[in-house]
Amino acid sequence: MPFASQPALNTVLTHFHDLIVPLWQGPGWNADLALPFEALDADHQPLPPQRYRAMACARQLYLFASLIGEPGAAFAEERAAALFRSLQRHFHDAEHGGWFYSIDSAGQPLDKRKDLYTHAFIIFACAHYWAKVREPLVESVLNAALEVVAQRFSTGDGLYEAVLERNWASLNSGPLQNPLMHLAEGFLATLAVREDAEVQAALLALATAMQQRFIDREHGVMMEKPVDAVDNWFEPGHQFEWFFLLESSAVLRGTALHESLTRAFAYAEQKGVDKLSGAVSGMLALDGTVRDGTQRIWAQAEYLRALTLRPDSEAVLQRQLQALQQRFLHAKGWHECLDAEGKVSRRDMPSTTPYHLATCYEGLVQHLG
Repeated sequence: MPFASQPALNTVLTHFHDLIVPLWQGPGWNADLALPFEALDADHQPLPPQRYRAMACARQLYLFASLIGEPGAAFAEERAAALFRSLQRHFHDAEHGGWFYSIDSAGQPLDKRKDLYTHAFIIFACAHYWAKVREPLVESVLNAALEVVAQRFSTGDGLYEAVLERNWASLNSGPLQNPLMHLAEGFLATLAVREDAEVQAALLALATAMQQRFIDREHGVMMEKPVDAVDNWFEPGHQFEWFFLLESSAVLRGTALHESLTRAFAYAEQKGVDKLSGAVSGMLALDGTVRDGTQRIWAQAEYLRALTLRPDSEAVLQRQLQALQQRFLHAKGWHECLDAEGKVSRRDMPSTTPYHLATCYEGLVQHLG
């Protein structure tokens, strides 16, 4: 990254550490339940809580685990430990195993179904947390999450069901792209912290199955549902997110899926990114027409992170860093969504978004280094 980008990177990092992280230490923290509120409004007040999701708890566990050992982040280890305890206390299903989707505002189980997206983030967060603290209990929860995914969610062909009943009965949900991507992310986080032949085999089987079932042959794009499903679409942000996972992994680089997503990156960039503003569109039909022009901060962050691994992308990377800073970040936090015209369409700030910013900034810092 050219030297000119260093001040811009420093600015967004300062914004993150001095403003965004403290939001979830103070106004975004429900001390009674030891959980983050689901979202804050534009004035940093918690939205009236309807629920608390295990996935949101896990993403915040990742956030604070990632800060352990960083200068000026003495608070991180204590908060990560509290989130880890809350994950087990509030969401673990002692009767059937696995973790509930959500609890209500009083802390009682609300949606008791078991979804892969939640379990994928528990794997991801626990792997990162264990890398920092090396506590046996954290590894045991990581192992339990990996085991329940392998035994309960697996469809036997490298893929996994998206949602199951509390008692693991089928809901005929079938596999869906987004939870499978985050499962791959969780597998990669596990392999980054230990050698694990079973996880590596599962990751490679998943990549093979995704190539067979979710990739459009013409453009290489990753569809949101299996390619033979009706009313399908693709999301540019997910092409960028998948590309980063594949390109950054020695295990996955060189697979057919990696080759597909390298092509998909170019197609998604051509059809789904505005050349002037740098805005990333939300949903596209396979022919490239926009189905949803909403611009989401997570997709902007994933595009920016993916650019760090693309050759000859320095000018675009610099433009996108500026676009994220100027269009989405502000003195009170961030804009979650802009509409197709670039006007703010969502003013709340969900507790799940700092995960995307943290992974994006980590990618930028690594690239600079």
